[in-house]
Formats: sequence, C-alpha cells, structure tokens
Amino acid sequence: MVEVGAVVYAAAGVATLLAAVLPRVVSRVPVSVPMVFLGLGAAVFAVFGGLPAPDPVAHGSVARHLTELCVVTSLMGAGLALNRPVGVRRWGTVWRLLGISMPLSVVAVGVLGWGVLGLGVAASVLVAAALAPTDPVLATEVQVGEPAENPDDDEDEVRFALTAEAGLNDGLAFPFTHVAVAISVVGVLPSAWLGHWIAVDVLWRLAAGVVLGLATGWLLRKLFFGSRSPKLRLAEQAEGFVALAATFLTYGVTELVSGYGFVAVFVCACTIRAAERSHGYHRILHQYVEQTERMLTVVVVFLLGGAAVTGLFDGLRWSEALFAGAVLVLVRPAAGLAGLAWGRTGPRERVAISFFGVRGVGSLFYIAYAIGTGDFADPARLWRVVGLVVIGSILLHGASATPVMRLLDRLRRREADPGHAPEATPV
Repeated sequence: MVEVGAVVYAAAGVATLLAAVLPRVVSRVPVSVPMVFLGLGAAVFAVFGGLPAPDPVAHGSVARHLTELCVVTSLMGAGLALNRPVGVRRWGTVWRLLGISMPLSVVAVGVLGWGVLGLGVAASVLVAAALAPTDPVLATEVQVGEPAENPDDDEDEVRFALTAEAGLNDGLAFPFTHVAVAISVVGVLPSAWLGHWIAVDVLWRLAAGVVLGLATGWLLRKLFFGSRSPKLRLAEQAEGFVALAATFLTYGVTELVSGYGFVAVFVCACTIRAAERSHGYHRILHQYVEQTERMLTVVVVFLLGGAAVTGLFDGLRWSEALFAGAVLVLVRPAAGLAGLAWGRTGPRERVAISFFGVRGVGSLFYIAYAIGTGDFADPARLWRVVGLVVIGSILLHGASATPVMRLLDRLRRREADPGHAPEATPV
C-alpha cells in the first residue's frame, strides 16, 4: 500500500527541483511552467488514487488562503519589477485597460453568465467579477523581468501594460465581488445594498488601500535606503527576505482597517521602487519575492490539475465550455481593443495586450472568498466554470506567449535598427 506522506514528500521534492530548472528549459519553447505543473498535478492524482482529492468546495478556506497568499506575493513582485515611474501619460495604456476594458469585461461576462449559463443575478455578477482581473501570477512570460538598474531603461509597452494592469486590477475586482456577495445575501434591490457599497466597498476600501500602500511604502523605503544607522539601512545588508515582511505588513495593516490589501501591496511596491531606482537592492528584493511566488504557484497549479481529474469538472455542460471559450477569445480581446482604441500603442501592441488577458490564481481567490462570505446556490458549478476558464487560459496563453513575444521583440529590434540582419531562427 502506498503511503500518502511518502508520495507527498517525493512530489514536493520533484516539484521544487522542477520549479528551479523548468523556467530555463522552457524559455524558448511554446510551453509555460504552469502548463507543466498543471499536467503533473493531473497525472499524480490520476495515478495515485489514494491521495485526498483537492476539492475546492470541500476545502474552501484552504483554497481561499492559499490563493490569497500567492496573489499578494506576486503583487509585490510585479510592483518592484516596474521600471517606469507612475504618471498619467506614462501609464496611459494601463488607465485605459482599467477604466474601459475591465468594466466592459465585467458587463460582457455577466451577461454571458446570465444568458448562456442561466445563472442568477448574484452568481452572474460573481463570475464576472472573478474573471475580470488579469493575473500577475501565471502571466510571467508576458510581463517585465527584473528591475533595471539603469533608470533610463524602459520596458516595452506590451510587457509593461500587462504587468501594471495585473498589479492593479486584482484589487479593483473586489468592489464587483462585494456587489455579488451583497445581492446573494440581501437581494437584488439596490436600495438594500447600494449605499453601503458606494461608501464602504468603493470609497473607503479603495482609499485605505491607496493611502496605506503609499504610507507603508514610504516608511519602508526610508528604512531600506535612508536610515541614519547603517545597521538599519537594509539596502546595505542585501537581505532579500524583507520583501516578504513588506508584503505581509502592508497587507495585514490594510486588511485590519477593511481596506483593499491587494491594492495596498502593489502601491507599496511601486512606492519602494520609486526610491533609488538605480540601486541593486531592488533586484535582490524582487528575486526573493519571485522565488517565493514561484513555489506558491507550483502548489496552486499542481492542486488545480489534481482537482481537474478528481471531480472539479463533474457535470460539465457544453454551454459552460462555450462560455469559457468566449471569455478567453472574444470578451477580453474585444474589451481590450475597445479600451486601447485611439491610444498611443501601435496596432501590434494593441492586439497582443488585448489577447493576453491571462486569467488565473486571482480568479480562484475571488470565487473562494465570495462563496465563503455570501450565499450562492450551487458553488460546485461556479468553481467548475471559473476553473475551466483558468485552465483554458493556462493552456492557451501558455502555449502562445513565448512565440508571440519573441516575434514582437524581433520586429521591434528590426524597426529600431533597419540595417541589422534578421536573427536566425533557433532549431
């Protein structure tokens, strides 16, 4: 008889080694690291039938806190990686994605949930809210890399826009989630929830997230770079793990006052990044967060693959498969193109940014949070629909990210240096 504990330890060891090796192995092929671990999780749980099923409905609290930890860590990494200072014009593409594309996506997905899936109002709003944010966890292939030490270095528009959008819209999906929870508890009439939603869930929580993110980021960057005592000036100690201290401190303080911790963590990271932009300590902080995020991502995606073969998709309907396909290949691209129309991005960049609306761990968190907070009928179906979209995004965007981004990079270099000979295509 196979001992479950031994299998878990062995799988953890293999997964850890693969997490270190795979990013380099698959960097030039149309396969992403999440794709590998999704398949590995499905294979392990299919072969070893004695393992406990990672059922997100039965283990909702575990799913919520594990995905929460994964997302909040990735938000710190995304903010630290951005080299471009925050500004109205400099971040124009991001503001368009947040202000136009995201609300359009929410409306379109909500209508599809109601009309195609036959969900109730609360469930339709919840699915729309959960699938609204793009993901900072699974989209590393289309996001910026490490912080640049040269402040004049700037990211290309596609990677910058997708990174900054994912960093901010994970928190901005919360107001829509609270609407779904409120409708599920008190009913659809706006008089029962609208006033509290505007005053608390929109104004207070967002303001608290932004203000506390700025405040903690300012205090931490003073500690990192400006302390009068060399012993407290952590930038000189090169301690990378304090990035986690910054993440957890910011998130915890903001959540204590009922603010949006996701927003606060990303704002904190951008505030820290704004100090001493050429300092190498930013890269040390980012590398530590990235390694932690990678391990957490391995766990979440591995368990998602296991859930897929142990009952997550029981009762799957054709309408749900069509819904998932429409969200990935119709709703996000159309909303993205609408938001970026007449903007400063070129046509290639607009298409790429609109297509790579990766859905991932953030969507899983919102479903787990709302089901644990509200009163939704048939939570298994909600998990099934969102899980299908996330797995579809892992496969679709994971397979296309490397070739598409390499093509864009090649075209951009050719336009910057018309006399340069084209690269030979690697075998």
